[in-house]
Amino acid sequence: MSYQGWSDFRSDTVTRPTPEMYEAIRTAELGDDVLGDEPTVQKLERTAAEMTGKEAALFVPSGTMGNTIALFVHPTRAREVLLEEKCHILQFEAGNIGTLIGAVPHPLPSRRGLIDMKELQAGYKAPGNMHVAPTAGICLENTHNYHGGAVLPISYLREVHSFAREKGLFMHLDGARMFNAAVSLGVDVTEITACFDTVMFCLSKGLASPVGSMLVGSKEFIAMARFARKQFGGALRQSGILAACGLVSLQTMTRKLTDDHRRAQTFAQAIAKIPGLDISPVEVESNIVIFTVRKEGWSNDRLCGEMKKEKVLALTFGPGRVRMIVHKDIDDADINRAVESLRTILGHF
Repeated sequence: MSYQGWSDFRSDTVTRPTPEMYEAIRTAELGDDVLGDEPTVQKLERTAAEMTGKEAALFVPSGTMGNTIALFVHPTRAREVLLEEKCHILQFEAGNIGTLIGAVPHPLPSRRGLIDMKELQAGYKAPGNMHVAPTAGICLENTHNYHGGAVLPISYLREVHSFAREKGLFMHLDGARMFNAAVSLGVDVTEITACFDTVMFCLSKGLASPVGSMLVGSKEFIAMARFARKQFGGALRQSGILAACGLVSLQTMTRKLTDDHRRAQTFAQAIAKIPGLDISPVEVESNIVIFTVRKEGWSNDRLCGEMKKEKVLALTFGPGRVRMIVHKDIDDADINRAVESLRTILGHF
C-alpha cells in the first residue's frame, strides 16, 4: 500500500504505525520510566523477555544504542571482539565499538554473513600474552543486512555457541531483524536466542513501531545495561507512548512477516528476468532484495534517480548495488509498480 502515492522500498523503518498502534498510544497507561513507574514500558520489557526466553529486557531508543550498551557492559575494553567484516556493528554504527566502548574489533570474512568455524578458531586469542588483546566475545548478525537479509541456520549458531562456551567467550546477537530470521527458518525465536548471552532486536524494522529496540539477557546483565543506558543519555520519561506500539509489534506484527518474505521472493524473481540487472533469487531469504546494475552506461545512482521520478524509492548500497526492502506498507501493487518501473526505465534508455 503506497503512502501518498509513493512506493517506498528504502527500508522497513519507513513504515507508518498501524491503527491499532495509534489506539494503543491513545490509551496507554503512563508513568515515568526514569523514576521506575512506567507500567507500559515494564509490560513491554516483560513481554520481550518472555518471548525470547531471557530473564529480563531493556527498552532502548535504537538498535545502535542496544548494541553499544551490550558491548559496553560485556568485558570488552582493550579486548577483541570477533565479528563479520560487513556487519552492521562494524560498518554502520559510527565507530562506536572503538570510540565509545574501547573494544578492539577483529573483522572476519564470511560467506554471506556466515563466518567459517576455522576463521573463528584462528581469530581467537587466549589471555596471558601481554602483547595482544585477548578475545572477549563473538558478535553475529541475523538476518544480515549487508548480505541481503541472509539467514544464519540454527545448526551453525549452536556450533559457534559451543565454541564460545569452550573458550569462555560471550555471545551477542545483532538481531535487528531476528524475527525475520525465525520466520525464514520456521522456528520459534527462542531457538535463536538460546545461542546467545545477549540479543538486541528492533521494533522499528519490519515490526512497524515508529521508534525503539529491545536488549535482552540475564537480570544481572540488564540491570547493568539500564545503568549504561543512563550514561549514554537513553533514559526516557513517558516512554509508554512508544512502548505501546512495541507491544503491538510483538503481539501482532511478528505474525505478518511471512507476507513480506513472499513478496520479496516474487520481486526477486521478476528482477532476475530484467536485462541489465543481476540477482540470485535463491539468496533472497527474507524481506531484503539487493541487486546489481550491470547495464552498460548505468550506475546504481542513476537507476535510483530514474525510479524516484516514477515515485518508487530505493537505496544505493555499495558499488553498483541497489537495496529494496519489503515491509507492511508494501503490497502486491507496489511490487508490480516497481517491476514495471524497472522494465520501463531500462528498456526505454
